[in-house]
Amino acid sequence: MANRLASEQSPYLLQHKDNPVDWYPWGDAAFEAARAGGKPIFLSIGYSTCHWCHVMEHESFENAQVAEVLNRHFVSIKVDREERPDVDRVYMTFVQATTGSGGWPMSVWLTPDLKPFYGGTYFPPTSRWGRPGFTEILEEIARAWNGERHKVVESATMIVERLRSAGHHGAASELPGTHALETTVGEFASSFDQRRGGFGGAPKFPRPSELLFLLREHARTGSTSARDMVLFTLRAMALGGMRDHLGGGFHRYSVDADWRVPHFEKMLYDQAQLTLAYLEAAQLTGEPFYAEVAADTLEYVRRDLTHPDGGFYSAEDADSIPPEHAGQPGAHKSEGAFYLWRHDEVGPPLGDDADIFRMRYGMMADGNAPFDPQNEFTGKNLLYTARSLGDIATLTGRSPEDVMAALARARATLLQVRASRPRPHLDDKVITAWNGSMIAAFARAGRVLPGGGRYVADGQRAAAFVRIHLWRARTATLVRRFREGQSGVDAYAEDYTYLIFGLLELFQADGNPAWLEWALTLQNTLDDHFWDAEEGGWFSTTGRDPSVLLRLKEDYDGAEPAASSVGVMNLLTLAHLTGSPEMAERVEQVFRMFGPRVQGGGRTVPMLLGALSLYSAGIAQIVVVGEPGAPDTTALMEVVRQRYLPNAVVVPVAPSHQPSFALALPWIDGLKLRGGHATAYVCQDFTCDVPTTSPAEFAAQLEEL
Repeated sequence: MANRLASEQSPYLLQHKDNPVDWYPWGDAAFEAARAGGKPIFLSIGYSTCHWCHVMEHESFENAQVAEVLNRHFVSIKVDREERPDVDRVYMTFVQATTGSGGWPMSVWLTPDLKPFYGGTYFPPTSRWGRPGFTEILEEIARAWNGERHKVVESATMIVERLRSAGHHGAASELPGTHALETTVGEFASSFDQRRGGFGGAPKFPRPSELLFLLREHARTGSTSARDMVLFTLRAMALGGMRDHLGGGFHRYSVDADWRVPHFEKMLYDQAQLTLAYLEAAQLTGEPFYAEVAADTLEYVRRDLTHPDGGFYSAEDADSIPPEHAGQPGAHKSEGAFYLWRHDEVGPPLGDDADIFRMRYGMMADGNAPFDPQNEFTGKNLLYTARSLGDIATLTGRSPEDVMAALARARATLLQVRASRPRPHLDDKVITAWNGSMIAAFARAGRVLPGGGRYVADGQRAAAFVRIHLWRARTATLVRRFREGQSGVDAYAEDYTYLIFGLLELFQADGNPAWLEWALTLQNTLDDHFWDAEEGGWFSTTGRDPSVLLRLKEDYDGAEPAASSVGVMNLLTLAHLTGSPEMAERVEQVFRMFGPRVQGGGRTVPMLLGALSLYSAGIAQIVVVGEPGAPDTTALMEVVRQRYLPNAVVVPVAPSHQPSFALALPWIDGLKLRGGHATAYVCQDFTCDVPTTSPAEFAAQLEEL
């Protein structure tokens, strides 16, 4: 029989609805059951595309004997970290502080009043690999709770107080200077893998905020080292196995240092951030390679992660049923099965193109994947770029053009073949924050890639989806999650900051003042509900939910940048659009709040330092007044498209929209067409250079920025 999770919306919770564990969702019913029964809480946190979450479910939560122990001694709660990052952050802070590491699945034991006293991540069912067995831990914790409860409770109370006090660092009296930026560039250089790209050794995670920071420092200082680290890393990632060479998009991370062997999960937030990094590299270098990778990634999102009405789904799993076991009763999923190929498997569908495909992507007769009996890699091939087009042309005696055409045919054919395989699980919830990032990526692509209108349209549809399903106009607030017609979970600071970011990018792409007006409304709500008036920055939560013990302020730009880091970038843009002195002051408050963190080097907060780099360089306003799509307007916008200008805010102004800017951007009112032609204005601190209708003169003005 299904347990209490059967009525939930979270795909992760629904995966556990048939477990013999008597799961509760996070909420009052679970808390009351723990208090009434005098039992400790076992809290399990994960997400639906988490590989090791699946492993622990199969080994322990589907096991009737383990479930009996859990049900007898504990009240068990399941939490989807993607729906409830507030709960996840509290207990991840505890686990990291007490064990030195963290991850998912996360396993934490709490008192009935929700204070943690023991925790970890994945536990095998019995002792192995140097890890204690899950059943043994359960029995020992139950013994301690029943025999020494007062000590457990005292320890938990002390731990929570320490965590609460550790969250207050105080702000610096002065703004961090450019020394912090230069020191951090040096830190990245010292850990840069000069042979393979990226920073440090295996495993290698894409962390685009690092790359975006280094690109901004290159723009500010001309540092070739900062630029070259980024370009080398982006090229290595795109050529390696972490990229899906058939379907587009990127897997979660590389388990090896060569970017060859991926963890096959695909996350929406990775696609968004990596697209932005590749688009900036394309603008900086003018090289088609980076633009093609960005376009390929967006095509994957459009095809496989887009709701019919325009929003974006969250993720695809790493695991699926191997195609050779499809349809077999009881077939087990394995990691990467959807993406792996046998050498002889590609011959029949590709014909004469097969050898070219095999050469390009490193396929071997006995497989190129590492031996792994659990994941059934053996004898199969992971696709990565093994040979250049020129080398293949030489080896085959065919022209590079013929080789490119053959690869294009092969890719389309095998993508169709792969579509018939059992697909990995799709997490089809729509998360506001991640949609904001993806809207930003599509909007930026509209400004950078040829034929950008189609990308802007995708961003517009997604923004409209969020407005319909995740926006409460009456209270000017957001909700975090939409799935199967239902919206829920009050939004967090990251939902507001990421969506504001997407709307500001959309405004710079199409000039529609409605996006700017909505962004300003969201900013007001963010400041009203989340701003820390004492130290600066934004708390992750409103602090209104009593079940969340700590009101934390995220100060680490990891796989997802912190809300304060994205928020200060937004405020920089808004301050240079509106001229608001209050926004400018809040920018400086955030920098002062992070001052102690970044003074000795800020590798932990690269997105924040990217904003500090822009602040230090000075931000310009570029206004193009003209009818959208008209040849003269297009010619001026082309000048902007061809230049990497991270320290500029772009404002395309259609004459018909100009009256709508009167309230939010009154300084735009005086910027008119000259002689009936599209006109460009390059401004700094709202003081503009001589207006021009000439693309050449416009380009010369931009060179001075």
